[in-house]
Amino acid sequence: MNKVPAARSGSKEERANQRNAVLAGFLGWTLDAFDFFILVFVLVPVAHEFHRPVKDIALTLTASLAFRPVGAALFGFMADRWGRRVPLMLDIIFYSVVEVASGLAPNYTVFLILRAIYGIGMGGEWGVGASLAMESAPERWRGLLSGMLQEGYACGYLVAAVVYAAVFPHWGWRPLFFIAGIPALLVLFVRVKVKEPEAFKTSRAADWKSYWGVIRKNWKRFAYIVLLMTMMNLLSHGTQDLYPTFLHLQRGFSPGTVATITVISMIGAILGGLAFGFFSDRSGRRRSMIIAVIAAVVVIPLWVYGHSLGVLMLGAFLMQFMVQGAWGVIPAHLNELSPGALRGFFPGFAYQVGVLFASSVEYIEATMAEHLGYGGALALLALAVLVGAAIVIAAGPEARGVSFVKVDGG
Repeated sequence: MNKVPAARSGSKEERANQRNAVLAGFLGWTLDAFDFFILVFVLVPVAHEFHRPVKDIALTLTASLAFRPVGAALFGFMADRWGRRVPLMLDIIFYSVVEVASGLAPNYTVFLILRAIYGIGMGGEWGVGASLAMESAPERWRGLLSGMLQEGYACGYLVAAVVYAAVFPHWGWRPLFFIAGIPALLVLFVRVKVKEPEAFKTSRAADWKSYWGVIRKNWKRFAYIVLLMTMMNLLSHGTQDLYPTFLHLQRGFSPGTVATITVISMIGAILGGLAFGFFSDRSGRRRSMIIAVIAAVVVIPLWVYGHSLGVLMLGAFLMQFMVQGAWGVIPAHLNELSPGALRGFFPGFAYQVGVLFASSVEYIEATMAEHLGYGGALALLALAVLVGAAIVIAAGPEARGVSFVKVDGG
């Protein structure tokens, strides 16, 4: 295999590419999350327009989550064979176009199909973007930059909240999806400013036969990561997706107040991801994640049963500080656990299969809410998942600080 000479370690060129690669991964995930979370703010008005119960619109969120493994496999295979950049650009264009089409959906059936197709694009972005960013990042800052990358998800939620508050009261829900086509412009940045990481060049499998051999050799590791990501996605989507609906329907808050609480919670998420990502560089990936999820259990009463607006805001901030604190470690942790030859496919596909197994969480929560109320459903599910996640994290392996730039054969 011919190797392209890397820029001198620590050179201005190398540092610039490291920044650009991490920024590309961060923005790709931010804009992808923005596109996804636009819908969680408008479940009720979309349900009214299509003459469906709210749980049917929640099912379209489930459809997006369920189809994410398809995108992770498709774009992940491309990334391992032909590089990270082109698959990332194709994926961003794909999900942006589908998002705009969702705003034009004439009925529920078309909307459901489009949200399922959107899931393919959403599933492809994380794995390719994370491998690009983590392979380009300096090893000593991998955890901190992992937190920054993953909290693109929280930033996307935050931006969605701001856009919702500014646009929805005046123009309704459909223009939100038109605005969500803007991510396509990120392709220009990736095309001009980002280079292929040296780790891809040195660890790529020689051919498809050896590639599939590495997959077979690492199936137990894959199964564990799927279990881990199932718990993490139950936790993330279980504490985020229907929380605005809870605030609106059960607590009676206006769209502006719902958006404000969401913004506060996402500020907590961003700070938590950075803090626990930084901590994981020094104290280990698993220890950091376990501390975060156990601390989140203590926050549940403030998060759901707060007696005032101020207490609810504090609870929302702390819950997402802990939940996304644990998530902030994930990009570094999964890429470190992944064989070098599979790093485009392995972490992203395992992540998205976990998403598939957790994809019914919104529908389950909405159904539970019919009997327990949204607050009871959110609290009960969060408690069960937080405890389960701590057990799974503690039982798994860790490879903190492993070098990516080598020919390891997988």
